[in-house]
Amino acid sequence: MQETGKALKPILDYLLEKRGFDFSGYHHPMLGRRITKRLFATSSENFGEYLSYLQENSDELDHLIDVITINVSRFFRDTLTFELIADRILPAMILEKTRLHDNSLRIWSAGCARGEEPYSLAILVQELLRKEEKTGEASRNNEGVFAGNKYEKSPPFSVHIFATDIDGKTLKDAEKAVYPLASVENIKHRLLTKYFTPDGTSFRLLPEIKKLVHFSPYDMLDKKCGVPPESVFGAFDLVLCRNLLIYFNIEYQETIFAKLYHSLSQNGYLILGEAEAPIMTYRHHFSRAFEFSPIYRKR
Repeated sequence: MQETGKALKPILDYLLEKRGFDFSGYHHPMLGRRITKRLFATSSENFGEYLSYLQENSDELDHLIDVITINVSRFFRDTLTFELIADRILPAMILEKTRLHDNSLRIWSAGCARGEEPYSLAILVQELLRKEEKTGEASRNNEGVFAGNKYEKSPPFSVHIFATDIDGKTLKDAEKAVYPLASVENIKHRLLTKYFTPDGTSFRLLPEIKKLVHFSPYDMLDKKCGVPPESVFGAFDLVLCRNLLIYFNIEYQETIFAKLYHSLSQNGYLILGEAEAPIMTYRHHFSRAFEFSPIYRKR
């Protein structure tokens, strides 16, 4: 492992110098496997020869960043997690906010890739708020009929979903919101026909969902900004950081968890990947919301 790290260091230093991306905290075996793909693609014999190719071909920087940051994602990935969000977390959150007369909902999707995760959340939020609105209207109408009173409509929720990723090219794809069949295969047919339109062999997300998500580039290891600058102050009710921590060593995980913890509002929810859990330093700062799912709540 140390030999791999030594061989990769000049390449990683060059990436840091040219693009400002610090991949030194990524697990070296994973980096070695992914960079080796570019060795084969460029007919380079070894890492040293590939570095020379990289320095002489500026376009290769984009290809290298793409292969390092590649994320496999799809709508409603990990079905159980999204069912818990839809059936347990969001309804409880909306109920509590309504009780406190707080009409702002703030969500952060960290490492959002091509946008499937934040758009999945936007669909769930839209479905819930529409349901709440219809229920509220029915209740007011019924009460009005029997009591003869007029009821004021509650102010609409202000939904802010921030989605970030280190890869700017991927974010541009996310903003287009056009997806192949493989990305939408987990979506219920009712939601697919309701929120997407066919676009050749792909599916295009409707503007009403797109407008709920704000995409921006952000490096989780950026020491200058504790939260995405576009979010201004953090205070998120829900943060998803799934299948990102597994790429980093413990030192870098410490940096990321510090951000996740401080970005959450009191009693906010943190959702990790299936193979992830709070590191030792922050284990007592979170309680597990459900025994069978990697969903945690800030203490």
